[in-house]
Amino acid sequence: MAGMLVITASMAAASTTSFAQTVPVPKPAPKGRDGGQMSGGSATTGATQTPPNPIIPDPRRNVPSSIFQTFDDKQKAQAARVSAYLSSLQTLIGNFVQVGPDGSKTQGDFYIQKPGKMRVEYDPPNPIDIIADGSSLVVRDRKLATQDVYPLSQTPLRFLLSDRIDLMKDTNVINVSADDLFISVTIEEKQALIGTSRLLLMVGAKDGQLKQWTVTDPQGYDTTFAVYNLDSTKKLDPNMFKIDFTNYSVPSPG
Repeated sequence: MAGMLVITASMAAASTTSFAQTVPVPKPAPKGRDGGQMSGGSATTGATQTPPNPIIPDPRRNVPSSIFQTFDDKQKAQAARVSAYLSSLQTLIGNFVQVGPDGSKTQGDFYIQKPGKMRVEYDPPNPIDIIADGSSLVVRDRKLATQDVYPLSQTPLRFLLSDRIDLMKDTNVINVSADDLFISVTIEEKQALIGTSRLLLMVGAKDGQLKQWTVTDPQGYDTTFAVYNLDSTKKLDPNMFKIDFTNYSVPSPG
């Protein structure tokens, strides 16, 4: 089930089966656990949006990687703006369009409760859910009733889910850039057993809101996750972030 490790692929050096599908017209916003819409009164984006067209990084890009990387005052200010925004969030829900390494598109809903909690639900027929409970992260296949388990501390998602974060101090930032549309911050991680992975965060240059992130796994494959219809005002049910270790088995190695 590795293609849907998508946003978690680089995190654990896993691969998944790709569930390519045509992206349909999106729902107005994620549904609550009680079945009611969780849209309306968005503190982030306001009116319901149509699916974004994800910005796919150039696969030939060569991002500088050096422990001696330096940044000017403008770049530091841009990174500080992204840090302040991420730190200001306590909850965040929305829709997403995901583009896998093979160009396939999927979509669904995501829910974040900081610190450390996240739920990603892919639209049918994709049977995958991703759940982080604050310490562990699982990639669950509802159809097969199996799930892969990873320490959240070993995944790039922990940066998004941190209660407070200063990107320049708490991560290895290797690139900061900005244009008329986006402020982009690239974080690099090197792990002895897994290899080097990167997380590219992009926020709107004008509204300062999260637009997308791209995970580059140790093999150099990108998975991009573009978000929209964001709402940071809703209180979420804690039960939606609980990991079920009873009804879902852990696949055997090999």
